[in-house]
Amino acid sequence: MPRAVLWDLDGTLVDSAEFHWLSWRDTMAAEGVSLTYRQFLDTFGQKNDRILPGWLGPGAGADRIRRVGDAKEAEYRRLASVHGLTALPGASSWVRRLHAQGWQQAIASSAPGENVGVMLRALALDGMFEAIVSAEDVTRGKPDPQVFLAAAERLGVPRDRCIVVEDAAVGVQAARSAGMRCIGVSRAVVLDADIAVSSLLELPSDAFDRLVAAD
Repeated sequence: MPRAVLWDLDGTLVDSAEFHWLSWRDTMAAEGVSLTYRQFLDTFGQKNDRILPGWLGPGAGADRIRRVGDAKEAEYRRLASVHGLTALPGASSWVRRLHAQGWQQAIASSAPGENVGVMLRALALDGMFEAIVSAEDVTRGKPDPQVFLAAAERLGVPRDRCIVVEDAAVGVQAARSAGMRCIGVSRAVVLDADIAVSSLLELPSDAFDRLVAAD
């Protein structure tokens, strides 16, 4: 039977929060909006078209939302290219281990596809995934399950044979709505996932096997 792991990217595989914060802060400042770190944290992991109407106000049109979002992502990629990215502890080893064990793997991210490519190349993981689903591939962001359902469909793996790995509450909610088991990884909060850890290094060696066997 096929089996798959669907990975969120930002905050799950790569430590990218600081670059996202700086790029959002500076981009919004250019729009005359003073962004707080709490506002940033409360929206981390969501699509830009879900985030920006709340920050720019109800009068912001689609063109402005797209322009500001594109500017932020360009600044994020600049920061990532200049300073480099670091895989979170245990991330690379788990991806490579699962690949060697025959698991299919996909990225299921709210990030634009161009960002996903930059991050995977920086981590030398770009050959480890059979599918990538990014912001351009879905019309509804997390907590809607669309991104995970699309990833499972591209892999050709039934949803009950897919394990999601997420670092945000909206992502865990999306996994549950998709009918998939979930591993939650967060240093900040205990996520309401089937397995919750503060680091991928804490996962037992049979964690993924146990979850897929539970069905």
